[in-house]
Amino acid sequence: GLIDHADSLGAAARYGHGDVQWLTAGNGINHAEMFPLLNRSDANTIDFFQIWLNLPAGNKRVKPEFKMLWANTIPKVAQHDANGRAIEVTVVAGKYSEQGAPGTPSNSWAANAENDVAIWTIKLAANAEWTLPKTHSNTGRSLYVVRGDGIQIHDQTIANLQQLELKPDQEVIIKNGAEPTELLLLQGRPIGEAVAHHGPFVMNTRQELVEAYQDYQRTGFGGWPWKGTAPIHGDKSDRFARHADGRKEHPLG
Repeated sequence: GLIDHADSLGAAARYGHGDVQWLTAGNGINHAEMFPLLNRSDANTIDFFQIWLNLPAGNKRVKPEFKMLWANTIPKVAQHDANGRAIEVTVVAGKYSEQGAPGTPSNSWAANAENDVAIWTIKLAANAEWTLPKTHSNTGRSLYVVRGDGIQIHDQTIANLQQLELKPDQEVIIKNGAEPTELLLLQGRPIGEAVAHHGPFVMNTRQELVEAYQDYQRTGFGGWPWKGTAPIHGDKSDRFARHADGRKEHPLG
């Protein structure tokens, strides 16, 4: 499916079909993600993840920016298990099997490799077996079963739409069930700071939350340049991005 981005800086994007938009909200931005109903005669289906990664206190007020990772630039590592069953790992962040991700905005926690951030989707053919490699002991690591017939880890069955925490410094042998399965891996070194959140704001203290609300009430984060609160970008399915500085881009191929 497709998603339309719009924000208070005037930037816009339409992306989907395997693309990733990596947005660093930073200081003073209001943004919306909408779903254009381009198919007038049938369902407009969409399948996506929205993942929030906190910023450390020193980056809470950085300049907002987003980066497009178009589908054809995101590495996919194709493998087979000992019985020839297919495995595919898509590397959105981090590194897998010597294949690194295309990169993140400069102020993201994920921009520093020492923070060990990884975002992978893993597709397993029916009955495939895959070993998740170990990483640093101080990394947090979660695995989500997104679709399929469930998986088995150390004789324990994890059903579809379940999440589990993994010990990061141990290899994990994953045995798939009787249907193709998709997994989502999220990992990273904890920022290790206090978190205060309310509504759309995530700060480090309650006083900072109060200041964020006051800033928004006073400035509107620059106003809203769009005609409505749910803008979409026309009736064509072409994917594109237009940044706040006027720079435009489209996926290649």
